[in-house]
Amino acid sequence: MTPVNRGLDTELGEPKYARIERERRWLVDVAARPGVDDGFVTHIADRYIDGTRMRLRRMERLDLGETKWKLTKKYECADPQARPIVTTYLTEAEYALLSALPALELVKRRLHLVHRGEYWSLDVFEGALAGLELVECEAPDEAALAGLQPPDWVLREVTDLPHWQGGALAANGIPEDRWPSS
Repeated sequence: MTPVNRGLDTELGEPKYARIERERRWLVDVAARPGVDDGFVTHIADRYIDGTRMRLRRMERLDLGETKWKLTKKYECADPQARPIVTTYLTEAEYALLSALPALELVKRRLHLVHRGEYWSLDVFEGALAGLELVECEAPDEAALAGLQPPDWVLREVTDLPHWQGGALAANGIPEDRWPSS
C-alpha cells in the first residue's frame, strides 16, 4: 500500500473542498423593473463574520414553512465570475452558536425569476440598503456564463466590482457609483 501524503502543503494549497460558483450580477433600475410575483421568495439574513471571508446565512421560505442555515466562505481569486466557494449546512443550534460572533448584517428578499429560460435571483435589500436591487444568475460553465443576457431593466454589471459584493455592502452601504455616469 502506498502512503498518502497528508502534509500541510496539500492542506494549504488551492481550496481543496471548494466548488466553483459561476455567477454574474447586475444593478437593477428599480424604476424600469416590471412588477414581480412575490409568491416564490426567500427571506435571507446574512452575517459577515468580522475579520473573515465567512458568511453565516439564515434562509426562510415562508410559503413552505422552511428555514435553513449555512456557513459559507467565498475565496478571493483572479476571476470574480468563477469563485471557489465552500458551504456547510448547519443545525439551528449551530447557527445560534455561530451567530454570537461579531458580524455585519445584511437583510434581503430573494425573488426567483425565469428570464430567457434561465433561473435568476432578484435581491431586494432591506434596512440600511433599502432601495437597492441586484439581479444575478449562475451558469454551469464559462460559455454559458459569458452568454448570459440580463433583463433590459438593469443599469450595469457589477460582478467585477468588489465594493458591490455582499460583505462590502454590509460594511459600507450603497456604493456612491450606484448611478452610471452619463
